[in-house]
Amino acid sequence: MGTQTGQQAHAQHLTVLPDEKISFGKSVILGLQHVIAMDVYVVPFLIAMLIGLSSGQSTALIQATFIAAGLATIVQTYFCMKLPVAQGPSYVPLGAIVSIYAASGGGQLGWNSVLGASLVGAILVIILGYTGIFNKIVNIFIPPIVGGTIIFIVGLSLLPVAIRDNIYGATDATINQNVLLALISGAVLILFVLLGSLLRHKGSIFRIISVMVALVVGCISANLMGVLDFSAVKNAKWFSMPHLPFADFGFSFNFSAIITMIIIYFVLLAETTGTWFAVSNVIDKPLTDKNLNRGVIGEGISCLIASLLGSTPVTGYSTNAGIISITGIASRRVFLAVGGWFVLFGCSGKLAALISSIPTAVIGGVFTIVCGIIAINGIQVMKNVKIGEKEMYIIAIPMIITLALVMIPQDFLHSLPTFVQYLLGSPILAASIAAILLNKLLPSVK
Repeated sequence: MGTQTGQQAHAQHLTVLPDEKISFGKSVILGLQHVIAMDVYVVPFLIAMLIGLSSGQSTALIQATFIAAGLATIVQTYFCMKLPVAQGPSYVPLGAIVSIYAASGGGQLGWNSVLGASLVGAILVIILGYTGIFNKIVNIFIPPIVGGTIIFIVGLSLLPVAIRDNIYGATDATINQNVLLALISGAVLILFVLLGSLLRHKGSIFRIISVMVALVVGCISANLMGVLDFSAVKNAKWFSMPHLPFADFGFSFNFSAIITMIIIYFVLLAETTGTWFAVSNVIDKPLTDKNLNRGVIGEGISCLIASLLGSTPVTGYSTNAGIISITGIASRRVFLAVGGWFVLFGCSGKLAALISSIPTAVIGGVFTIVCGIIAINGIQVMKNVKIGEKEMYIIAIPMIITLALVMIPQDFLHSLPTFVQYLLGSPILAASIAAILLNKLLPSVK
């Protein structure tokens, strides 16, 4: 009876079902709404800042990321999983990308190692989907306590980066200006989210545009302080082709880098599975093994496309499940429009330059909150798990490892063997392995 009532509630809540048709105009407008809410530009912006890319390289990376997200969304929604799922760059591989880049010597060689490892990992993911092995691996090695811990440490590991590097250490303004800009953008974001929550359905627009408004207000504040520089935007072209593989960049294959990225892909798949379940819950369409396997294939193809375009791994965004829930519109046509918007944005050098010109501290104010929300999402995954003595250690030890590696002296890290550098250079990777091993090795106390 309870299940039937829940299904009726979902059916009444959705005004447009996944396979229902919707007009082109509405699809375009509603698709833009999803695009704005996804913050796709934050990940390439952070990568560019963390590894020190030039303005031109940053613009190219942002363009490639938008196009990869667009093509991946179309592939997953229309050809593979066939559910309203939008794809975008993941935060999960950030630490591994930075460590692979640094350990491979940086520069173009370092980036080629990142792309080569991503390419091989994506092919493996496709194979896992075709063979159905992934479902068995997740069930055996990544139960909710481990999956929740991994998502928690993703947010935890990025928080110091957001605060230390994006705010205190930002070089495009003084530390006082950086702190003030971060506080302004963060406060505006929270204000609009609160308005959306207080006004419920009538105020959904406030939540949807919260990130965009926070960045705009932050940029206006930066302009008033005299630290906003849009000179790169003036020089950028309205439409420009992204960098091409083998012409503008290549691929190099390093065994240690590949192993590191493969482990990251397993973590990525565990995280995106949670997103798939969230979407299936909102649209009231239970996931079958066939759905999951096709979803894994779609994830692999999406990441393969991203690496061939010179971008980083993409994954399903849980943000979109919330927007579907708010609007009641789950049409896959809307997500086809999402893919179209991303490709269009990716071909605009001026738009990419505009995004890369946003002051670091403004992004930092928003990103800090995003990191906190990611960590809380991990806790939510674990909320139905009884936390006994074993579970405490599964959560606590990876948390300690994460913070220890975030604060590890770089001179000491660089003195270690290359593979150990990859492993310890990514707090998410090391802590994820620890969580998986602890869950298998520690005895259950009944």
